[in-house]
Amino acid sequence: MEETTFPLQCVTKVIGLETLDSTQDLAYELAQKGEPDGTLVLACEQTAARCQDGRAFSAGEGGVYFTLILRPQKKDLCAQSLCLQAAQAAADMLADVFGVKTKVKAPNAVLAWDTKTRKWKKIAGVLVETFFDEDNRLALVGMGVNVNNRLPASLKDKAVSLKQLIGAETSKELFLDELLNVFWKHYAQWNVSVR
Repeated sequence: MEETTFPLQCVTKVIGLETLDSTQDLAYELAQKGEPDGTLVLACEQTAARCQDGRAFSAGEGGVYFTLILRPQKKDLCAQSLCLQAAQAAADMLADVFGVKTKVKAPNAVLAWDTKTRKWKKIAGVLVETFFDEDNRLALVGMGVNVNNRLPASLKDKAVSLKQLIGAETSKELFLDELLNVFWKHYAQWNVSVR
């Protein structure tokens, strides 16, 4: 059986800010002004980050927080399907690169096995919003990953950072590069459809 390959898209532009209310909100504003497919909105810290259900979440310094502006070719654009693809990409990368045992908890969470407490804990979350009409398709893929951040005591039993799991800090730039590499592969397969 011959393996099918897909052309990988890439980040075409990076808009990075130290502190931001929400990468998702800024990405939406920029997309409405015509920012192109592949634009990455990145923040070191978010002060008003939100989950899929609208609840706020902790997005302190040390994590990786971004939203990708995508203009998919796929006609049957489904936020839930894309959300699961993005979550699976994060889970796969954490397992393959860092040896962390992971699983996706639908609809939008990535859980990691904390061997110290012997519990599954949230390490990443995904927020996908889609907007489309006859001529225009827009998907905003937001992700927050606990990489080097210190989590609030209130989240001690529910969340974990990569630093806690592997016992060392990780370069956020290299982490993001690895994550996006895996994400583009998942996205290329997801984005194939009858046009």
